[in-house]
Amino acid sequence: MKRVLGIILGGGAGTRLYPLTKLRAKPAVPLAGKYRLIDIPISNCVNSEIYNIYVLTQFNSASLNRHITRTYNFSGLTEGFVEVLAAQQTKENPSWFQGTADAVRQYLWLFEDWDIDEYLILSGDHLYRMNYRDFVGRHRETGADITLSVLPIDEKRASDFGLMKIDDTGRVIDFSEKPKGDALKQMAVDTTTLGLMPAEATERPYIASMGIYIFSKEVMNKLLKDNPDQTDFGKEIIPGAAKDYNIQAYLFKDYWEDIGTIQAFYEANLALTRQPQPPFSFYDENAPIYTRSRFLPPSKILDCQVTESIIAEGCILKKCRVQHSVLGVRSRVEASCLIEDSLVMGADYYEPFVESQSSSDKDGIPVGIGADTTIRRAIIDKNARIGRQVQIINKDWVDEADREQDGFYIKNGIVVVLKNAVIPDGKII
Repeated sequence: MKRVLGIILGGGAGTRLYPLTKLRAKPAVPLAGKYRLIDIPISNCVNSEIYNIYVLTQFNSASLNRHITRTYNFSGLTEGFVEVLAAQQTKENPSWFQGTADAVRQYLWLFEDWDIDEYLILSGDHLYRMNYRDFVGRHRETGADITLSVLPIDEKRASDFGLMKIDDTGRVIDFSEKPKGDALKQMAVDTTTLGLMPAEATERPYIASMGIYIFSKEVMNKLLKDNPDQTDFGKEIIPGAAKDYNIQAYLFKDYWEDIGTIQAFYEANLALTRQPQPPFSFYDENAPIYTRSRFLPPSKILDCQVTESIIAEGCILKKCRVQHSVLGVRSRVEASCLIEDSLVMGADYYEPFVESQSSSDKDGIPVGIGADTTIRRAIIDKNARIGRQVQIINKDWVDEADREQDGFYIKNGIVVVLKNAVIPDGKII
C-alpha cells in the first residue's frame, strides 16, 4: 500500500448541507457527537496502511485544517502525513476548483512527483468502513486502468445515483447519470457477476457508483491533461474513458451512506443509536475511527432519563429526559428539558463555572440548553445558546424555511439551529 497516494475530495461549498457548512468546510462538519466527516476516509486509509493523504478543499477550510493538524500527527517511524490543499489562483489556473477532476488537475504538478502506482480518490462526505487493500487488490488483479467502487441497489433508489452496466468480466461498458423510466430499466444487469447470490441479484439489479475510484497513475495523468475542459470524474472523465480503457467495478456490500444532505446527515446520526445493532458501529477494535484527542472529563448525568441515545464526553445533564438523540462534546442540558429525535453538537469550549451556572442566574444566556426547554426533531449546531422554556418543535409543520436572522433554518422539516446562535427565553419555533 506504500505505492498508493490517497486524495480526499473535500467537496464544494456544501450547499446541500447548509447551514452546517456556513462557517466550516463540509468535511469538518461534526459527526456522531465527537468525530468529523473527514475522520471517516482518513481512518479508512490509516487502517488500510495508506499513510500519504491529501485533502482538497476550497471553502471555509480553517477549522478543517486545524482539526487535521491536531489529530493526524504520525510518529517519526513513518513518513506519512495528512495535508490540506486549498484551492489557489495561479497564472496557469486563475479559477477556483470547477469540479472533482479539476481539483485534482490543479494539483497534478504535486501528485506527479510521487513515486507511486495508483491514486485513490475518495469523497469527504460518506459514512462507511472499507479496507482499501481489497479495493486496490481488485484493481491490480484485473489489470485495470480505473476501478470504481460500486453498490448493488434496488429500483427504488437507483434513479438517485449514477448507474453503470458491466460485461461478464466485470468491465464497465456503459454509464447513465440518474436515469428514470425506460432509461432506468435499460441499466439493469445481472449483479451475480460481482458476487451476489441469485436472490440478492434479483432484488438489487442496478449498480451504483459510490464516487470512490482508483486510477493507475499514468492513466489519470493522461486523462486530466488530454481533457482540460472536463471537470468532473463521475460525469465526464470516467464515462469518456470507458471505450479506450479497462474500467472495472469493485463490489462493496457493507453499509455506505452519502450524508451530503441535511436529511441524510440527520438520519445517519440518529441511526447510530439503533438497537440491537446500528448500521454503522464506532466500536470496531480492528478498524477504529480516529479523531482529535480532547482530554475532556467524563460526562456528568444527574438524575436523568436517557434512552436510545449517544452521550459524548464532557457533557453535563441535569434532571432532563433524552430520547433517541445524539449529544456532542461539552453539551450542557438544564433541568426539566426534553430532547427527542435530535442531534445536539455540543460546544467548542466551557464557560466559567459551567457546573453551577444556569440561565436563571446569569444575565445572558449561557452556552447550552436552558431549563424547561423542549427540542424535538432538530439539529443544534455548536456553541448555540438556547434559553429557558424554549420549544424547538416545528410547531407549524413547515418543510422549508430560511430564518437565518432568527438563528435557524428548517430543511426537510428538520429545524437546524445555527452555530453560535442565541435563542431567547420562551421562543417557540
